[in-house]
Amino acid sequence: MRKIRVDIVGLSATPTGPSSYALILKEVGGDRRLPIIIGSFEAQAIALEMEGIKPPRPLTHDLIKNILDGLGVNILEVIVTDLRDGTFYAKIYLELNGMTYEIDSRPSDAIAIALRCGVPIYVNDEVMEEASFTPEEESQIEEETEEEENPIAPNEDVSHPPAPKRTPKPTSKEEKIAELQRQLEEAIKKEDYEKAAKIRDEIRRLKMGD
Repeated sequence: MRKIRVDIVGLSATPTGPSSYALILKEVGGDRRLPIIIGSFEAQAIALEMEGIKPPRPLTHDLIKNILDGLGVNILEVIVTDLRDGTFYAKIYLELNGMTYEIDSRPSDAIAIALRCGVPIYVNDEVMEEASFTPEEESQIEEETEEEENPIAPNEDVSHPPAPKRTPKPTSKEEKIAELQRQLEEAIKKEDYEKAAKIRDEIRRLKMGD
């Protein structure tokens, strides 16, 4: 398994309400970003550690770290290992008495623990390749949009501009994918990562021919 090291670059509430948040992971030395939707409790645990805020009593992830430290367990790394049916999976790798163990975990819990233990966070390259986004340069998107919306032919009489053309509804699978790709770019530009994740899954479904 080839793994890509990532950093946390964003944590924001999703449009659906306060119960879910978008955690944005960015590859180190690259442009790809991986959004993962997590719950409010895990988001709070991650945000508190990122801000260096220590609650008066240990939260669940603080308690886990304290137990591991007390038992002499060393956390080595955490990896987002898989994406199945729209759900991300992760593993926590730890060392005890010279033996290495891997523990199944939700990505949100694994990352919250990784932050507290100061260990690196990785994403399986296959997961990154399948589910990540590379934000387009905003100026390039705007230029392409303007060219599409305002084409002017040479020697065209602009005193009587033609009526705006209606965009035909996509019919073929290729046209549907192209339209979804356009919607995906808009969602990323607006940082609506929950919508972007749903569009990404629909594009993948169409490409697989389901």
